[in-house]
Amino acid sequence: MDKKRNLIVAVTGASGSLYARLLCQQLCRAEEVGEIALLVTRNGREVAAFEDSVSWMDNPRLTPYAPEDLFAPPASGSADYDSMVIIPCSMGMVGRIAAGVSNDLVSRAADVMLKERRPLILVPREAPLSTIHLRNLTTLSECGATICPAAPSFYGHPQQIETLCESIVQRVLALMHIDLPRYHWSGRP
Repeated sequence: MDKKRNLIVAVTGASGSLYARLLCQQLCRAEEVGEIALLVTRNGREVAAFEDSVSWMDNPRLTPYAPEDLFAPPASGSADYDSMVIIPCSMGMVGRIAAGVSNDLVSRAADVMLKERRPLILVPREAPLSTIHLRNLTTLSECGATICPAAPSFYGHPQQIETLCESIVQRVLALMHIDLPRYHWSGRP
């Protein structure tokens, strides 16, 4: 029997909580996924409530951890999570991770993923980007993180906002090595 993949999904206070909801819905359906640790910052919860909803966070397939709980399993490399995504990822969180500041569970879990050389995927949703943002993102990329900006594609001619955002969610699923059906570019219009 194949080992189920244990994952961390973190939601910060950047705009774009819809991406997190869509990703978690997909992960909850994936048979190969075991635990889905859900880490939501205080600002992440407030933005999600303002933009979309937070009811999806109550899915029993998600294991929520308090943002200040540095004794939670995601804070330790011995917990063996397979990958982590921060979606959406605020530039404040990017800066803290790039500087090695682990002052909450999200930044600590990200630090663990980097030190253990496990996949860390950041989905920043910010525009425009300052030089400081670009330097911090470059630092994280050089340390092994994958930067996947929330810049959706239009190849599939999306007619709804959720369909548009799905193009990024599908990219993140591929980066997490989760095998779910997704759009594939054929090279033809």
